[in-house]
Amino acid sequence: MSSVFTVTQSDRRRLIGCPLPCSVATSVLLFAIGVMTQWLCGSSLVASPPGRPNILLILTDDQGWPTLGCYGGKIVPTPHLDRLAEQGARFTDAYVTSQCTPTRASLLTGQYTARHGLWHVLSWYGYPRARMTEPMFLENYSRQTFTLAKGLRLAGYATAIFGKWHLTSNQDGNYRGLHPEAAGEYGFDFAPPLLSDRHFQPGADRGVSQLTDQTLAFIEKHRDRPWFCFLSHHMIHGVVVAPDALTQKYRDRGYGDVGPNRAVYLAGLECIDRSVGRVMDRLDRLGIADDTLVIFMSDNGGIDEKLDFKSVASPNPESPIFPVEVREYDNAPLRAGKGSIYEGGVRVPMIVRWPGRIKPGTVVRAPVHVIDVLPTCFEVAGATAPRDHPLDGRSLMPLLSDQGDMDFAQRPLFQYYPFYDLRWGLTPSVSIRVGKYKLIEFFGDRVDDGHRYRPGYRAELYDLRADPGEQQDLSSEQPQRVAKLRQQVRDWMDQVGCEVPQKNPHFDQSTAMEETRQKPEWLQDVRWRRPMP
Repeated sequence: MSSVFTVTQSDRRRLIGCPLPCSVATSVLLFAIGVMTQWLCGSSLVASPPGRPNILLILTDDQGWPTLGCYGGKIVPTPHLDRLAEQGARFTDAYVTSQCTPTRASLLTGQYTARHGLWHVLSWYGYPRARMTEPMFLENYSRQTFTLAKGLRLAGYATAIFGKWHLTSNQDGNYRGLHPEAAGEYGFDFAPPLLSDRHFQPGADRGVSQLTDQTLAFIEKHRDRPWFCFLSHHMIHGVVVAPDALTQKYRDRGYGDVGPNRAVYLAGLECIDRSVGRVMDRLDRLGIADDTLVIFMSDNGGIDEKLDFKSVASPNPESPIFPVEVREYDNAPLRAGKGSIYEGGVRVPMIVRWPGRIKPGTVVRAPVHVIDVLPTCFEVAGATAPRDHPLDGRSLMPLLSDQGDMDFAQRPLFQYYPFYDLRWGLTPSVSIRVGKYKLIEFFGDRVDDGHRYRPGYRAELYDLRADPGEQQDLSSEQPQRVAKLRQQVRDWMDQVGCEVPQKNPHFDQSTAMEETRQKPEWLQDVRWRRPMP
């Protein structure tokens, strides 16, 4: 691999957000800033000693925990993902946020949503007349924000992103992807043009084949230097499509066109596994499998049930029951699915492989989080985050070596959802997991298991080791534990400077459950404020 990485003035401009130089004086200033950036990041423009791996990060969309054979899935064969787990480590308790934008922001920053501000799907929508307030969130990922890709690029890696972006809704990119001309502003050397509409039409595959082809081409081109490739699939997000022949295969096995377990949905899951197989095969044929750290995970839990919140009668009744609009795939033994603060929404499959460094067949049961991906990549790549960019995550390498889980098992993990999204039955809430216990707080209302809306504060406590399906609420039996965990949540919220939803002064029962994309006048000038480091 190449041992020297040169950062041009254009590179510095993209990495630190400065304009192109227009004079000699400006050039000198930029050089000085570049040197200072190196010092702050703890990075050198000279590559680290040999031994740094390539990094392949594969993120799927809405793929639930039990869809893989190695996680107990029995409907769709996933031989390539199962082989990946056999050759590396499978995490049983890996967490993300329950929707895509927040997870992707946490992945790239190594920070909780409460710290980076992107806890809500873009672009803005909300429930301004609901019972509880919804604190304002960041509406576009900033070019100035430090990212996983920026750090790896400074460390000498070639960097690329293929597929879904969904961190901006502006000229830089949108749901489908990051525009090529803006890629450098976020640390990526390369991003392809956005997928066209044809990839999302019936009979297509949401771009799985094309994104895989583009990934393979990038790997081949950069096989003689360290590279970071972020393959960000659109599958298995709705509207789900899949190749006709593959869909027919599942129809022939008795699966219909109505969920749960629709034929096209199952075909989409198989598309993902085939893509992983193609990439793993190419790494083998190029002889670089042993030099590549592979991380596979999903951005949130799968869709078990999507609710028809729009059919609630107007004026809204106080305790309506939301009918089910769509059923896709049962997340059992986990409870609920995408958009939920319960385990089916936030616990996902996660597999990590690095031959020679991770023992084959490793099973990690310590709870981990998507915020840990950046510190893990930085440790193996010799990269460092700036001092003004605090990290909430930590490297997973101790879990993947003979050091064991150390104190990972007792590290608190947080979920912060200060908003409504009634299609998923989500109301303003927060959770903490410490060891085997998980506390959920609903700040002022909730949607219960029967899809009935219920006003009022509620705390729930679960023992996830004995009860991963969160069926036995222990809060009344262990009030002291509830109080202790609740205090930990409040201390954390104070530390990162995030708001606690309050009773809404604009609450209107008749329109409380009506979602809108039009900001009311009292929110027009409200902006999310970044917390102090």
